[in-house]
Amino acid sequence: MMKHMQDTMTLHNGVNMPGLGLGVFKVEEGDTLVQAVKSAIAHGYRSIDTAAIYGNERSVGQAIREALQENQLAREDLFITSKVWNADLGYESTLAAYEASLEKLGLDYLDLYLIHWPVQGKYNEAWRALETLYHEGRVKAIGVSNFQIHHLEDLISKAQIKPMVNQVEFHPRLTQKELLRYTKEQGIQLEAWSPLMQGELLDNPTLVAIATKYGKSVAQIILRWDLQHGVITIPKSVKEQRIIENAELFDFELSTNDMAQIDGLNQDLRVGPDPDNFDF
Repeated sequence: MMKHMQDTMTLHNGVNMPGLGLGVFKVEEGDTLVQAVKSAIAHGYRSIDTAAIYGNERSVGQAIREALQENQLAREDLFITSKVWNADLGYESTLAAYEASLEKLGLDYLDLYLIHWPVQGKYNEAWRALETLYHEGRVKAIGVSNFQIHHLEDLISKAQIKPMVNQVEFHPRLTQKELLRYTKEQGIQLEAWSPLMQGELLDNPTLVAIATKYGKSVAQIILRWDLQHGVITIPKSVKEQRIIENAELFDFELSTNDMAQIDGLNQDLRVGPDPDNFDF
């Protein structure tokens, strides 16, 4: 059980990934993002998740450089994730996309590189590129995002290396029980994006009642629920107080009954695109 915000979950290749990170989806380049990332690192976050399509890798990179210096940290103390976008899926184009992300971030390597979406007919070649980067020691871990069980089965059947991570939409309205079970069986670490359902769950009566019982916020209850399911979570915020609050998850534990109550909120409801039906 995670007892500290810098506690990690061990990926199947032995790499340790922090259970809690900061997501930066939809945060534009600029000072607000730089300050948010710096604030997160100053307050103990060690994992930052971005993507090429977010268009903010330069600001994330600037924040990392400044935060390392200001907090006397080494690059190895952080866990940085980015993702290859759909337009770049393919062997050579994925390798080029990785170099472009490194250049924007100003880094020598990434800790985790993901295929952002399972574009049919393209992700297997992209995965081959990720395997090359991994074999060459250019990246510490490789994985996918938004892959359903059938995507994973197809990928694994053709791959040399099994994905270490699958980052998906995961929250109390979309509990993905079968996918969670499958990834655990396969030794693939599940990671939650949009864990707070973009704020849509914060006034849910069941969650409000549970939060009141523990003297916590609804956000803290949901993020704790993630961790107790063994799911890595990356809530997004640019507000310092919220960034701090989102990390205060380690002084309480949800009961089995409360975990089940939260599980019971599932409606298979997405706020993001359906991985089996998207056109971008």
